[in-house]
Amino acid sequence: MRNVECGIDGKGRSLRDAPLCIPHSEIRIPHSAGTRPVTVPRTVRAPRGPEKSCRGWIQEAALRMLMNNLDPDVAERPEDLVVYGGTGKAARDWASFDAICRTLTRLGDEETLLVQSGKPVGVFATHPDAPRVLIANSNLVGRWATWEVFHELERRGLIM
Repeated sequence: MRNVECGIDGKGRSLRDAPLCIPHSEIRIPHSAGTRPVTVPRTVRAPRGPEKSCRGWIQEAALRMLMNNLDPDVAERPEDLVVYGGTGKAARDWASFDAICRTLTRLGDEETLLVQSGKPVGVFATHPDAPRVLIANSNLVGRWATWEVFHELERRGLIM
């Protein structure tokens, strides 16, 4: 497994410095160590036509479906990543959305991306017939499986 958050994929390529799969805006805000980039909401439109943005068509399909969920003609509140139902989100936050897109563009035909609660957490070596993406959202068990716990974790940005 390679960790998406570490900034380097399994082949030594930087994930943070890579171009995003969609155009985006960055603003600079004051920060104690200087300035840092902050991703702001933007209009998302999936690529169309026969040209791929990804290494394979299965990865391309996942990317286009994710992006289509946030198309302003479809999404409930695309600027907040909300697809439907008032809280149903396509990704945990814009940084996670960008990381998912970036990872999908690099994902090989023998790799699987794991997304947990709207955040990419790893890429596993698998095989061509394995799923390219596995998603696990809102997994609460036992005494923690209550709306109170869910809403608290959602407020803290830890679940969706």
